[in-house]
This record gives sequence, structure tokens and C-alpha cells, in this order.
Amino acid sequence: MSRQKQHITLTAALALLPLAVACGSEQAGSTTADASKPVTGVHWSVESVTVDGKKHDAPADAHVTIDDNGKAQGNYGCNHFSAQASFDGDRVRFADATTTEMACGEKPMTFEENLARTLADGALKTEVGGGRLTLTTDAGDTVRLTEEQAAPLYGTKWTVTSLGKGGPDGTAESLPEGAEGKAHLTFDKATGQVGGRLTCNKVTAEATVRDGSITLGPASTTRMMCEASLMATEKRLLRLFDGTVTYRLEHHSLTLTSENGETVTAVAGK
Repeated sequence: MSRQKQHITLTAALALLPLAVACGSEQAGSTTADASKPVTGVHWSVESVTVDGKKHDAPADAHVTIDDNGKAQGNYGCNHFSAQASFDGDRVRFADATTTEMACGEKPMTFEENLARTLADGALKTEVGGGRLTLTTDAGDTVRLTEEQAAPLYGTKWTVTSLGKGGPDGTAESLPEGAEGKAHLTFDKATGQVGGRLTCNKVTAEATVRDGSITLGPASTTRMMCEASLMATEKRLLRLFDGTVTYRLEHHSLTLTSENGETVTAVAGK
């Protein structure tokens, strides 16, 4: 599948999801809506998509939120999206979706392709209850989502998912194969430090948080040697230290931006 064709397919699919989540009608014998707990304003974490009986687990940052005006936005583990939602009973359709075109590894892109095909497969039936949302096609393929509470900066294990290249284009890329899920940071308010792992080596440093920025001291690391791709990622992560970074916390996503414009994006928990 060409990059252009993949982008068009994913964009069409993403337009369907917000509507599904925004659905709020309730029918007898149905769990498609919960009048006491609307789905708008909820952070829905995508757990999996099942196509032709095969389940595909979602990448770490796959999620969607919908505001009261029907605007949906989120991330599918690699690319961000936004769309305008509408609905009809317990069936959903939507339009005007846009997505980013960030380069990702094979696994997240395979998931996005499956999710795109599922969400583009006509009207989707919605079921909501118990903090869960399920979207189902007429063929029986499903997308499963779970309500997720906001994560605090302190005490959360922030797993790195992508690195920004810096510069005017603002592009970013997912971690190389073999590095996914290995780099993580945890901020400790009591000690005023941050600790974690830089794909290969452990790291600790002083961390002072104030007014949307974090001043990081020089990094203290172990001295293990790993394969070249992991060491290259570590070198980029080390650029965050011994300086001040700005941070943006959005529910369970954390973005750190260094003084030279390079960014690190991380997600909570997964």
C-alpha cells in the first residue's frame, strides 16, 4: 500500500470513530448508551481491533476523546487525528477527518491499517457500559476501548513512544524496532529526581518542576553497551538532560521539548 493511499484510507476510517463514541441514544434491551454517564469528555484508550476473527492489540498511545460539540481527536499509536462527529441512533458515521503522516514501525502501521479498514466498513454499532466502549461492524469486526483516568506527572512510569527531529518541519518518528517499550522515565516529587531507562542504560538526574518547565541536571547512567539502534536512541534522549525542557501533559500523554526544539513523547502505564 502506497503512503498516499494509506493516508487516505486511515483518514476515512478515523472520521468514523468520533461519531461512534458520540452516540448517546438508548434502545430497549441495548447497552449502546448510558444516560447517567455520557461518552463525551471521556478519554477512551483503544485496547484492540479484531478483524476476521484475529485480534490485534493496540499500540501504547492509541486513544480518542470527543468534546460536547462532536469534535473528536486522538492518536492511533502513531498518527494523531481529528474529525467532526455525528450519529444516528446506535449507528455511527462521520466526516472531515485529518491525520498526521508520522513515520512509524511495522507493528503500529499494521495496527492502523486494520483499524482504518474496520472503521471505514459502513455504519458501526456502539455499545457503552462499565467504562467500556465497543464498536462493531455488520460483519462482526470490533474495536474495543476502555475509559482511562488522567495520569499525574509525578509517580507515573512514562514510556517513550516517539522522538521529534526538531527544526521547522516539526516531524517525529517512532522508536526503532527493538527499542519499543524500553525507554521510560518516572518523576519523584519527594526526592526531586527523575529516574528510568534510556532503552539500554539506567538513568537518574535531578529534576525541578516549575511553571510548565523541568530543569534537568546532568544524567548519571550505567555503562552497558547495546546494539547500535538502541545506543543511537539513548544518545538522543540524553540531549534532554543538563538543561531546561518544557513539558505538556495531556491526560496520559507527556511531551518534553528541549531548548533546541527536539521533542520526546511518552505515554503512561502501558
